[in-house]
Amino acid sequence: MKALIAEDEPTSLRILEAILAKWGFQTITAPDGQKALEILTAPDPPPLALLDWMMPGLDGVAVCQRVRELETETPTYIIMLTARDAKEDLAQALDAGADDYITKPFDTRELRARLSVGRRVVELQATLAQKVRDLQDALDHVKTLQGILPICMHCHRIRTDKESWERLEKYITEHSEAQFSHGLCPECLEKYYPETEPL
Repeated sequence: MKALIAEDEPTSLRILEAILAKWGFQTITAPDGQKALEILTAPDPPPLALLDWMMPGLDGVAVCQRVRELETETPTYIIMLTARDAKEDLAQALDAGADDYITKPFDTRELRARLSVGRRVVELQATLAQKVRDLQDALDHVKTLQGILPICMHCHRIRTDKESWERLEKYITEHSEAQFSHGLCPECLEKYYPETEPL
């Protein structure tokens, strides 16, 4: 899974990059908030991001707010990484749209656990988004005729729910995506147009 690491301190960035790579993440790095925002708002952004709060230009909170303004089926799972640990800071990060929060210096086991939660959420979101697409596709392209349809054995008209009788093709057109084009079967061609040579 792709993961963005946005961290302006080079040593911390290298350490995080090595740790995440060891845990199986394909890492993308950003040295500041502006670069992080460009990556997260580009087509096919990484589904998971680790954002440092304090960065030059845009800070992590501002990046998070801008990313959350986008409408997307599968929003990026954002973990805020910061030395701030007051409850007010936690509330500010979550209000900005962060999904999780971890303080520096971070415990490696805690970071791994929080990233694992993020991975599970991302995978569930992707599965749900696919299910929604499949359902929408079915609704857009399929209308089904169900149940028993009373049909006249002589004229083949259908009795509707309003107790009126309609031509078969009219009823099917109104209750499905089917379209009709008229033609002649060989039997009717011979019966009604005997002078016409068979095709």
